[in-house]
Amino acid sequence: MHKDDQMTSSERVGNFLQGKEIDRIPIMPLFVTVSGKAAGMTHREKRSSAANEAKAQLACHERFGNDLLIMEYGLHGIGKALGTKANDPENGVPALIEFALADLNNLDVLDMAKLERKNDANFQRIYEAVQLAYEQSNQEVPVGVLISGPFTAAASIYQTEFLLRAMRKNPQQLHKLIGFCTEALKMICKEFVAIGAVIGLCDPIASGTILRQKQYQEFVLPYTTDLIKQLRDVNGMICYHICGDTSSLVEDMVSTGCSMLSIDNCVDLEATKHKVGDKICLVGNVDPVKNFMMGTAEEMDEAVKDCFRKAYDNPCGYVLSSGCDLPVDVPLENMDAFMAAGRKYGRWPLNPDLYV
Repeated sequence: MHKDDQMTSSERVGNFLQGKEIDRIPIMPLFVTVSGKAAGMTHREKRSSAANEAKAQLACHERFGNDLLIMEYGLHGIGKALGTKANDPENGVPALIEFALADLNNLDVLDMAKLERKNDANFQRIYEAVQLAYEQSNQEVPVGVLISGPFTAAASIYQTEFLLRAMRKNPQQLHKLIGFCTEALKMICKEFVAIGAVIGLCDPIASGTILRQKQYQEFVLPYTTDLIKQLRDVNGMICYHICGDTSSLVEDMVSTGCSMLSIDNCVDLEATKHKVGDKICLVGNVDPVKNFMMGTAEEMDEAVKDCFRKAYDNPCGYVLSSGCDLPVDVPLENMDAFMAAGRKYGRWPLNPDLYV
């Protein structure tokens, strides 16, 4: 338990979900890409083994006391298991350089067996990391897995530019590809749910910055709804995040049946609260660049206060977080400032006079 808290993260989150007494609002920032820094590792070192993946997350929790460890199956995990190639930077997120699928009409080359845990080293690594994190933390903190949604999974197999073009030129085959990805995600996520992991479902290529609402409703919504239903049926908890401007999509996103809705920093929390706050717990949304990477401690305090001002009274609850994953160059001191402000403004019972 962190020295500045009165409950363990597991106790806090469990009570929060059951509407029981807590010491403060849960704080679940996306300390994913940056996590190795807390353990003195580069990003390549962090992603090199299950032990390092767990070590990085546990180092974050030891220093910051954040309420969710997040292991990175990743946005490209499905594509890479099927043959997509990526580069291997020392201290950055790998980028895709060659795609597993060159012809959308040739889906028979995709082999679902390659995505099974016994055949996928990345799946094995993250599965073990989840287990190690639970064991080494004595289950004092929940563990999550960041994984792509169906549309972004498809973009890890078939180049994004061509995938977006196929919405007009070859929608039938694109639907088949997204359906394949949905079935793969069901298989993968169910294994993580079975060992207690929260699913952080992230679908950045489905962003409202990229897709129109009708495109989202045709190519994303039905598949995500199907996936989430399957996971909820086995008692999975799913936090759903789409990067960018989802202002026009939040009602659709909530209709998927997700457990929590994570909001990017470019979306207004208060407006989202008025649209869907009576249906779902909101998560968000301090700016990863403006505040975490470039801001001062005073600016961070103000940003966290603004989030609480907008969402503290959300009818279905509020969890403080970053608006998206944090860049690898974020100063650890700004992460300290974020957590300190979260404890200051999130102390229970909440005091709205502090948010004026």
